[in-house]
Amino acid sequence: MTLSCFDLGEKMLSVDEARQALATLIEQPLGSEQILLAQAYGRRLTAAIQATINVPQNTNAAMDGVALALPRQGIGAKQTHWPLAGEVLAGQYRSELVPAGHCVRITTGAPLPPGTDTVVMSEQLCEPSDEKPAHVIIESPELLKHGQHVRQAGEDIAIGETALPEGARLDAASLGLLASLGYAEVAVRQRPRVAIFSTGNEVTAPGEPLPKASIYDANRFTLIGLLTEHGAEVIDLGILQDDLDATKTALQQAAEQSDLVITSGGVSVGQADFTRAALEQLGRLAFWRVALRPGRPMACGWLGESRIPFVGLPGNPVAVMVTFLQFVAPLLDRLQGQPMSPPRRLHAIADHLLKSRLKRTDFIRGVYHTDDNGQLHVRSTGAQGSGILTSMVAANCLIELADDQDGAQPGEVVSIQPLTGWL
Repeated sequence: MTLSCFDLGEKMLSVDEARQALATLIEQPLGSEQILLAQAYGRRLTAAIQATINVPQNTNAAMDGVALALPRQGIGAKQTHWPLAGEVLAGQYRSELVPAGHCVRITTGAPLPPGTDTVVMSEQLCEPSDEKPAHVIIESPELLKHGQHVRQAGEDIAIGETALPEGARLDAASLGLLASLGYAEVAVRQRPRVAIFSTGNEVTAPGEPLPKASIYDANRFTLIGLLTEHGAEVIDLGILQDDLDATKTALQQAAEQSDLVITSGGVSVGQADFTRAALEQLGRLAFWRVALRPGRPMACGWLGESRIPFVGLPGNPVAVMVTFLQFVAPLLDRLQGQPMSPPRRLHAIADHLLKSRLKRTDFIRGVYHTDDNGQLHVRSTGAQGSGILTSMVAANCLIELADDQDGAQPGEVVSIQPLTGWL
């Protein structure tokens, strides 16, 4: 039985415990909607797609040349002169039987007419121009194989087969497959509407003059990118100053127009951190401490009577990205009808000493690569401060040192989470 996240109190949670607890915030996935295939990239199917036709629809030529009926002798056909009985071009269908011992010209993609089963490509043909009726000569007929250069009807996918399962996220190849089956529309999960805002008197919007004691708001734009990559519709509510009443108003309004609310900053025990307090007054705080670095302070719970899930992320830019990938991305999957699962992991050999601490999961920004033998190796990007966003730009993975590890020695195998290929 899954423990409700509201039963955890002030307990310091492991990363896995926090991920499992967050799953209980989502009571049911979002609904379904019918959309045009051209608009479906990145969306998740709400029902399996069955093939209603064969792809390809007809057995057809894979080469330009001639189609003929080759005796089922395998290699070594003896006939070299083949009278022409017509032609079939791509987009045409010939129902007339091709007489035995005759052939027809055919182009790539054209259906094989009745009486033919093999295609000889143009490069293997010689066509005398001074003889009537027209015929072709096959060079090296002993090399022919029965059924060569032919695509069989349904060899890609046959009628009745499952083309894509329920829950599949539609990438470019999936869109092409659905189009090949004739689907102009598909039923997909609704996009999660996610309201975001940044907090803090020191936070300034890009494009505005920067006061001496301020910083530009990087977190909101990082979140916009991450949410877009994970299939969400972003509701950008800007920057909120450090004020309890203003925070309560913003959270209430955000909950009224979204499926999930995310903030960055204002969730620690600092003197001017009001997000946790506002959450406790408007809804219910589940937990706020997770044993990881970067990103320990988080505020998670429900907002309002509609119990909209809320996640308050830390204020440091790298911590925002790390906690999003560990906790928010799985939440978005759950909203889209998928099981709550951890990020994808690979294993790599550490190129140098990696420092960590027991009873805390450390996520180190890293760069993985392959050696001459194809073995994955990984190194850190250098300085690992939570505010060093350039280290995240340089990284292609997170090196995950679990809470039962006190570091990793050079040559030791470690777990890594690639930062690309989320779709």
